[in-house]
Amino acid sequence: MKISRIARFVFVAAFGLCFALPASAQYFGVLQSAETMDRGTYKLEVAPIMILGKDGADNETGFAARVGYGFTEHFDVEAKVGVFDIGTFVGADGEYWILRNTKTNSSIDLSLTGGFHKMFGKDNNYDTMGFEVTPILSGHISKNLELCGALDAAFETIQDVPAGVDDSFTRLHLVPGIEYCVSDALDLEAEYGIAINDDSSNYVGAGITFYIR
Repeated sequence: MKISRIARFVFVAAFGLCFALPASAQYFGVLQSAETMDRGTYKLEVAPIMILGKDGADNETGFAARVGYGFTEHFDVEAKVGVFDIGTFVGADGEYWILRNTKTNSSIDLSLTGGFHKMFGKDNNYDTMGFEVTPILSGHISKNLELCGALDAAFETIQDVPAGVDDSFTRLHLVPGIEYCVSDALDLEAEYGIAINDDSSNYVGAGITFYIR
């Protein structure tokens, strides 16, 4: 019991540090259904993500990871990191399960995720800070397989740009995906992020999620 309390305290502290840093799905992925974690459950997710180049640019492959904890049956939090050539991303978010159905093979679930993130730029790329809001809708098509869809909106600010330069932009993605439950301790996710404005790029991502209950 004491170990569990200590682990929970450490996680909350780490979450708070990330939350104090004011990137989008393009660099973290959504890679989850609308169902939040069970109370007291820990989560670890690892995922390669490929940003698809625009106008002849090369694709960029990076790596994202998340750790999470379920605080209630309807609310969890996650700290996340993404490593790419243009920079390193850190952030945190909270997810609330708004609509929760109980029919195993026909349920429709809805959640809302909100969080903050920061990019530490590399190779002459500026640092950026931002926040995002992501509604997620999912439903079972079989006992183990869910179809998922999300609309990710990320509002970014570029740090320390020269005077007169526009320092803000928005990324918008429509993100269809799937989640397959291998066991109570393991899920597989895959998704395709569709850019719906000029400041966004299409991406593909796949993840493996481990749960400790």
